[in-house]
Amino acid sequence: MEEHTPEHALKQIEAPLRLTLLGLYAERLTRAFWPLWSVTIGLLGALFFGLQDLLPIETVWFATVCGSLAVVWALWAGWRAFDKPSRTEALARLDARLPGQPIAALLDSQSIGASDPASRAVWDAHRARMAERARKAQPVEPNLRLSSLDPFALRYVALTGLVMALLFGSVWRAASLSGLTPGAVAAAAAGPSWEGWAQPPVYTGKPALYLNDQTAESLTLPTGTRLQIRLYGEPGSLILSETVSARTTDLPPASNPAQDFLVTKSGTLAIEGTGGQTWKITAITDAPPTVTTDGKIGREADGRFKQPFEAKDDYGVTAGQVSIAIDLAKVDRRYGLAATPDVVAPVVLDLPLPLRGNRAEIKETLIDDLSKHVFANLPVIMTFSVTDAAGQSGTAAPLSVVLPGKRFFDPLAAALIEMRRDLLWSRSNAPTAVQIIKAVTNQPDGFIRNERAYLRLRVALKSLDAAAATLSVVKRDEIAEELWQIALLVEEGDLESAKERLRRAQDRVDEAIKNGASPEEVQELMDEMREALNNYLKELAESQGQSEEETSQNAPGMKMDQDQLQQMLDKLQQLMDEGKTAEAADLMEQLRQFMENMQVTQGEGGSGQSGPGQQAMKDLGETLRGQQGLSDDAFRDLQDGQEGNDGQQPGEDGSGKSLAERQKDLRERLGQMEKGAKLPGKGTEKGTEGRQRLGEAGRAMDEAEQALRNGDLDGALDRQAEAMEGMREGMSNFAEALAEEQRQAGEAQPGDQATGTDPNEKGRDPLGRNMGDAAHIGSDKNMLQGEDIYRRAQDLLDEIRKRSGDLQRPEGERNYLKRLLDLF
Repeated sequence: MEEHTPEHALKQIEAPLRLTLLGLYAERLTRAFWPLWSVTIGLLGALFFGLQDLLPIETVWFATVCGSLAVVWALWAGWRAFDKPSRTEALARLDARLPGQPIAALLDSQSIGASDPASRAVWDAHRARMAERARKAQPVEPNLRLSSLDPFALRYVALTGLVMALLFGSVWRAASLSGLTPGAVAAAAAGPSWEGWAQPPVYTGKPALYLNDQTAESLTLPTGTRLQIRLYGEPGSLILSETVSARTTDLPPASNPAQDFLVTKSGTLAIEGTGGQTWKITAITDAPPTVTTDGKIGREADGRFKQPFEAKDDYGVTAGQVSIAIDLAKVDRRYGLAATPDVVAPVVLDLPLPLRGNRAEIKETLIDDLSKHVFANLPVIMTFSVTDAAGQSGTAAPLSVVLPGKRFFDPLAAALIEMRRDLLWSRSNAPTAVQIIKAVTNQPDGFIRNERAYLRLRVALKSLDAAAATLSVVKRDEIAEELWQIALLVEEGDLESAKERLRRAQDRVDEAIKNGASPEEVQELMDEMREALNNYLKELAESQGQSEEETSQNAPGMKMDQDQLQQMLDKLQQLMDEGKTAEAADLMEQLRQFMENMQVTQGEGGSGQSGPGQQAMKDLGETLRGQQGLSDDAFRDLQDGQEGNDGQQPGEDGSGKSLAERQKDLRERLGQMEKGAKLPGKGTEKGTEGRQRLGEAGRAMDEAEQALRNGDLDGALDRQAEAMEGMREGMSNFAEALAEEQRQAGEAQPGDQATGTDPNEKGRDPLGRNMGDAAHIGSDKNMLQGEDIYRRAQDLLDEIRKRSGDLQRPEGERNYLKRLLDLF
């Protein structure tokens, strides 16, 4: 079988065998001669860089001899190390990659059983399988790794040097080496040579120029361009003449072979001598960058300010800053700002620059939040400056503005922020701030809606009062941060009652109308009031078993569906955006009266009679107010303990009872209500939760009493706060349970609707007076009937509301009109 002979099998793998043999040659040549080509490449890199022109001639000769010896040694060492590969080695390497080494099997011969036909058949079958495997042979790649022979990667160092020389040097510089040979003088007589390069500053983005290729008579170069001139041949045969560097000292000889200098002005550059050239150089001056503000400073709803600006430079702006300093001459030096301000360094902010692209012309907007800084909402001077790559700077004209910051529309939050600003303005304002905060926290009912904010404010007051005389910068900053967090809690913190959230939203809108607000702030305030109004209507509807639509229509004296209410809010926002404060105040007053009327409707209930549940709620409210008053007295005693007693016994009121005794009385009153009062919602989920909250409040009262007897006013205040929180939560649960009882009672007695509980349905006027029989004085005969009477009544109410919201009218008249609205 001829196809199974070794010769036939080897013919089939001839191509991969030759490639494998070539790989062996490459591998052994690389391993043997890598020092030779490394030394050669390194020497060429040095020549292309022109080191022979910079070093002394003795050093160049020594380096030439050493380099030549290194080349000879590397050639001799490579010749000795090189081992010529054979075809047999290539076959062995190729066979080693195949499973079962089929090539070796094909080259083998049968040693025994050659005369046995069966044995011969087995041998032939084996050779057939091996031949099939041999046909799949693939060339074996050479191993060219030299890391074991060159652990310091010297070959890469030499290669890197050659690449750099080709990029920044010149192949023609190697020709100057011929000047070292004995025939150099004769070669120089045949004509000198020179080279020159113009390298503009990197930041310009302009390419380097090879002066030998520049045939034009004039060149335009940026200032700062580096000129490198190399003169070859006999010294003095070529000289350099230039007027572009403005050099006056340390000038090298005009025939110096190496000349380096910078272009600083327009002038001429000439290489005088045989083969020389002259250029007229026009220097392009790098103008300094410019920056200007673009438009007015703006305010985001969250307090961030935004100031557009525009910067330009010939080759691009590299950096920019804005310095913000207080404009003391324009500050209204009243109240807390009347004191001499503490030294505050200007605020320096980096300007935003594009990360990519061209920076030659930039239009950006600086956005930052300095609401916590003392400069917020005060006159400042903003100075914008930019820098280019050449180190030149440009400054914009000072911009005098009021630095926007977060605005607080809740009156209490605004007052706390003002106290905080006064402390940051001058630490000498600390005693005044203590007095004002004491006045704010003296009667918190109805003024401080958030209990947590109230408690944190008292703790901050205690800390400020203790350190007011010697207030350090660190302590001042700690208190300022706490006042900021408390103001945020007052302005934005969650309130348990939907009614309180609505009132807060209305108060904030009122303040915005009085003081003005940006469109973003108006949008945020109106969104907040819409959400609070929707939540309140939903809560009111759930408590009365009605829909929100029915609730908004049941306010006495006026009917309004959801669409009309939304239109009213939209109109209010439009008036605020347009700056029509008088009309906005009028409409806001109408909305407030509408909401108050709904609250009156909710409070009247079914028949208007006060049942046992309502009486229990009233008693609980009195107990809560008593606990609040006791907590205030305890806090004042805590302050008096620090400031000194004014001749009074601490812990006693006008009746002579101590704080602990008053706490005990309140606890006993609460216990009596738990046992004997007919609290609403007995057996219901809300009623059970309310009784649990009262139990927790009672335990907190016991702990507060014990703390007062031990003289621990701080601990007593904490327990009293827990007691008030428990009572409020309990009252909220009882209120829901009572509303559910009243709703169920109304469903159980449908006849009440026939008899009527509204004074108007019982033949009474809106003031509750009898209207009389028909045709008698006081009857409704000869009066407007049907839709006319409702339209006329609505017109009158609208006119009253309009006048009550007119801020130009006397206060007495507006109070009278408001009382009329309360009646109707």
